[in-house]
Amino acid sequence: MAEIIQKDGTWVFDGDALRLTPGRDKNVSLFRKTLGELLVPLGALAGVSFEQGKKAGRLRLRLRDGADPLLHATGGRLTEPNDPYQLIVESDRYGVAEYFVDEVRNALLLDQVPGDPVDTYLLPGPSVPLSVSAGDGTASFDGEHIRLEWNWKTEDAKAAGGSRSLTLTDIAAVEWHPAAGLENGHLRFTVRNAPTKAPPKYDPNAVELWGFKKDPLMALVAAAVQARLPHPAGPGVADVQDARPELPSPRVAPAEDDHDALLRRLRELGELHRTGVLTDEEFTMAKQAVLKRM
Repeated sequence: MAEIIQKDGTWVFDGDALRLTPGRDKNVSLFRKTLGELLVPLGALAGVSFEQGKKAGRLRLRLRDGADPLLHATGGRLTEPNDPYQLIVESDRYGVAEYFVDEVRNALLLDQVPGDPVDTYLLPGPSVPLSVSAGDGTASFDGEHIRLEWNWKTEDAKAAGGSRSLTLTDIAAVEWHPAAGLENGHLRFTVRNAPTKAPPKYDPNAVELWGFKKDPLMALVAAAVQARLPHPAGPGVADVQDARPELPSPRVAPAEDDHDALLRRLRELGELHRTGVLTDEEFTMAKQAVLKRM
């Protein structure tokens, strides 16, 4: 086993996986503290390196493409303070860091772990439920449903439509962009069969971000949703997505089991509406979605 303990965090390697725990130091970012401990299986690694500096060094993990929903949803745009796969190492611990690198590299060689991309997520993504408020709204995700709620800073045209409620089956893609320079960032959900070129400021399926401290936390929502979507490199994903029209083919009747399931879903929605779990707007939108599938 190899272990390195620093103010920035603690990394432990037991031969099969790496456990990355963020430190409690005031310089550790809010994003890393909120994300919490990560367990990275050896098979998800493409490499490890250590870079020495005059005052401090940096351990870096490189994951195989497609292994982590967080990296996929953020497109590698997490800045260094928020990158959970980097660890700042104090100069008096350089020897420990080099030993740590050797142990991980030897394990990669012994297990003959390939460095090529994968077609399934090897990390589970952030735990749910979670809710983040930043920019012009709040994004919540319970594992199946996404809810977007607006605040007093939201553009009137977007706020006029009220809160948005989406299900995973509504989502074709999710992305997170940080604010950069004069350009605002966003958390955006691409809804099936409803493409839009509207900027995040006006898009009811996007939260606009202005570069404040909590903006990176929206990446957690993006990653949690991404982890539950089909892997973009998975076998037959494109074929499956192309085969999801709003209505069944006129020459092919829907399966009886599917029809019964949709009827049960309508009854469940009605019950949730009667008990006050769903608002009138949410009930109407959910009912329309089920009726379209029928």
